[in-house]
Amino acid sequence: MSSEKRMNQENQADDKRMDNPVSMFVLFARFFAIIARRLEERLGDEGRQIVADSVREFGIERGKDIARRAAAKGQTNDLLNYLSSYDMERSEDFGYSNDITKDAVRQEFTGCVFAETWMAEGQEKYGRIYCENIDPAIAYGYNENLVCQHDKIMYDDKKCTFCFYMKDKGQDQKEGD
Repeated sequence: MSSEKRMNQENQADDKRMDNPVSMFVLFARFFAIIARRLEERLGDEGRQIVADSVREFGIERGKDIARRAAAKGQTNDLLNYLSSYDMERSEDFGYSNDITKDAVRQEFTGCVFAETWMAEGQEKYGRIYCENIDPAIAYGYNENLVCQHDKIMYDDKKCTFCFYMKDKGQDQKEGD
């Protein structure tokens, strides 16, 4: 095949790719990584800490919004209303399953556009900051007694697993003794 023909085919493939908009999830992941990288470059460990603190603050605010969504539907912000009031769509960019019981919500993600974007673009270091902080913060903002246990993470395990459950009201006192 001539080099001119190959270039035309490559340009057609690029043009085809340009016909479809870029997912907002991909754009968010890229933007987040740039901000995190720039803060780290400028401030070192302090910059990374600012990013982690910001993710937690963002998550807590999202959790409070999810609780308000539940309240607007006449629901309490308990375990069983968490997912039905969730604020973020689950597009085909995420592969997941839910196992919901009265005591726990277990989720397994076998696909995550955020993590996949960060890994493909060599920005995993910054993606981990987001991934390790966001869901526990959302759970806490939704209900201070809702715990998010994050056992597996996409970067190491090729999937993420979460278990959400309500801690006992007296558990804080036991832990503080």
